[in-house]
Amino acid sequence: MTDAYCKLEARFARLSRYAHLGAMAGWDQLTLMPSGGSEARAAAIAELQVLMHESLTDDATRGLLDDVDPSTLDDTQRANLREMKREVDDARVLPPSLVEAQSLAGARGERAWRRCRADNDWQGFLEPFREVVRLAREEATIRAEAAGCSRYEALLQKFEPGMSVAELDRLFADMRQWLPGLLQEVVEHQRATVDYTTPRGPFPQQDQQRLGQRMMDWLGFDFEHGRLDVSLHPFCGGVPEDVRLTTRYREDECFSSLMGIIHETGHARYEQNLPAALRGQPAGKARSMAVHESQSLSFEMQLGRSAAFLRCLRPWLVEQFGDQPAFEADNLVRLAQRVEPGLIRVDADEVSYPAHILLRYDIERALIEGDIEVEEIPGLWDEGMQRLLGLDTRGNYRDGCLQDIHWTDGAFGYFPTYSLGAMLAAQLMAAARRERPDLDERIAAGDLKPLFYWLKTNVWQQGSLYDTDELIRRASGESLNPAHYRRHLRTRYLGE
Repeated sequence: MTDAYCKLEARFARLSRYAHLGAMAGWDQLTLMPSGGSEARAAAIAELQVLMHESLTDDATRGLLDDVDPSTLDDTQRANLREMKREVDDARVLPPSLVEAQSLAGARGERAWRRCRADNDWQGFLEPFREVVRLAREEATIRAEAAGCSRYEALLQKFEPGMSVAELDRLFADMRQWLPGLLQEVVEHQRATVDYTTPRGPFPQQDQQRLGQRMMDWLGFDFEHGRLDVSLHPFCGGVPEDVRLTTRYREDECFSSLMGIIHETGHARYEQNLPAALRGQPAGKARSMAVHESQSLSFEMQLGRSAAFLRCLRPWLVEQFGDQPAFEADNLVRLAQRVEPGLIRVDADEVSYPAHILLRYDIERALIEGDIEVEEIPGLWDEGMQRLLGLDTRGNYRDGCLQDIHWTDGAFGYFPTYSLGAMLAAQLMAAARRERPDLDERIAAGDLKPLFYWLKTNVWQQGSLYDTDELIRRASGESLNPAHYRRHLRTRYLGE
């Protein structure tokens, strides 16, 4: 190991500490910060982003990368060097002025979104949103010219390194072929065969929070290194040493917050179990957002909506909210597995959820490529929701194109990773069942440790030692194969 490599490790450890502070400031900004602090916080975070960008891209860092002799490194160090170079190359194409402008515009966009979503005010959101889009297009153009790809693909690869638009279109084209028919088939099947009772509230927020924390404990969340809070949009943030989860509550029902907590706990377990020996180094980070979403969806969809898991949940619901017919075990399964197209993505059932992603993918890709402008989004949203899910969203911006936080700060290219993650979650669960044929029996008995051990061994502890395709092949024996996802949906919802 060379002196240059040791200096690089120290530099990236310092950058990790900066990122730690930025993550905590960002979490506070979305949860507890008083509204009057928004401008000062936005400026502070932007300043930190520029500082990190300059440290990552300066000539000294580039020189150290050039000085390292890979032959002197072991396999882990070579993987870390590869990820260092990727991060540096990714950052060097952007000028610091753009980094600062995007950070400030994103903070203003998020602040405007909070207000405008509450007021169902799309027109009021347009001015800050135009600036976010303008800067995102500028970034996309710079990245595309450097990488020799389309503008949207350049942003997609920020979240999913190595994923091309051509490959994404191939995967989504397959889903577009079978998803509408499957959705209709499941809805008709459930209409004829499935009846369920809806739980009766109210469900006080403090009781829901207690249940959620108990659920997190069962799912293995380490409360000495994290916490649960409330935000307008559920998210998981922070750093592996201090993971911050949020959800939102409605007192007329209790399942949306609970499923949100289960989802975010999947993200959190991944973060808390990344390789400790590589903490602060690029190879110790989560592999990609599709892999990250595969973990949250392994928890929420694969595990959290399974009959085995839900039957274990019944006593807790009764203890927290009192007994009622809706909490009977079979009804809980019918309730959690009901397929009923709705307006809100984060509350969507497992079968209709991909339609929400296809809608957002089509719109954001056209927006970044310059084929549409922001004024056209509501009309395209209304048309897409009617075509994909048969729902009317005209005039309902709050539950339509203003429902998500992602576009407010320029996270274009993120949405496809949800469906990629769902495909991967089904593939990983199939692989886990092959290795542990008793897995469902253990879950039914309340023992989740075999599943978590498998995920920890095959995904969490691998960090970014391998690229995404190699990680998937090592864990499951093959590259990403969407057939597992389709098979899972047909088995769970049609009994095939």
